[in-house]
Amino acid sequence: MATLSLTAGLRDEYDRLFTSCAVRPQYQAQIDAAVAKMIANKGRYQAVSRTTNVPWTVIAVLHELECGQRFDRHLHNGDPLGACTIHVPKGRPRGTGPWTWEESAKDALGIDRLPQWSDWSVAGTLYKLECYNGAGYRLYHPSVLTPYLWSYSDHYSSGKYKADGVFSNSVVSKQPGTAVLLRRLAEKGESAFSDQATPSPASGPLVVSYMKSKPINEVKIGHAERLQRWLTTYPGVFVKDDGWAGEKTSNAYKLVTGHHLPGDPRGD
Repeated sequence: MATLSLTAGLRDEYDRLFTSCAVRPQYQAQIDAAVAKMIANKGRYQAVSRTTNVPWTVIAVLHELECGQRFDRHLHNGDPLGACTIHVPKGRPRGTGPWTWEESAKDALGIDRLPQWSDWSVAGTLYKLECYNGAGYRLYHPSVLTPYLWSYSDHYSSGKYKADGVFSNSVVSKQPGTAVLLRRLAEKGESAFSDQATPSPASGPLVVSYMKSKPINEVKIGHAERLQRWLTTYPGVFVKDDGWAGEKTSNAYKLVTGHHLPGDPRGD
């Protein structure tokens, strides 16, 4: 069976795609709702994280993709918790149930040896998530970026495995990608990437004024969008390029430059 290796080139690809990833507008509300639910259940994910060393954000996005964030389902594949799994991986966890969601989650993470993985950088995380679902897209359909990572973003439009080994170019994934969810979590200040340290202050290429309220009718402000994209090029900074230079953009600007945006009532 072909395997996928985390080469330097693949690392660069993951970093580039994650930095440039943008949610398609028609899916924004669904992404935001899923992320809000993850943050609300953060404590449960962190409890599993503490005993597995897998970042809670990774557990949360797997839970969304495999179970729709239902806590009465196995993290392995979404089968009911009351008995062993009947789909691949079949017969997990070993023994007789029922199991708690946390017990089953630890088993699911262990099958893929995620607790033994130590590279939780952006690239290392996306690599393990792609491997968790399978590398079939990359190995056999390289023109399609795996929807398990990129669905609902501008990096993906169509192409999906309808069943094991059965691929269709026309089928469109109806689930958000794990990388897309992680990017939105990062924009919400919930990044757990090991390589995303707080950036050192630096001067920026442009300045926009702080906006207390969102632009009317979702009108985007071009300069603010460009500023937000520039801020996201710095490690540890993820800002949604929505043209609203509000509190989150001002916070990110201070991380990079040492100053809030002009007009921010908090000052420097």
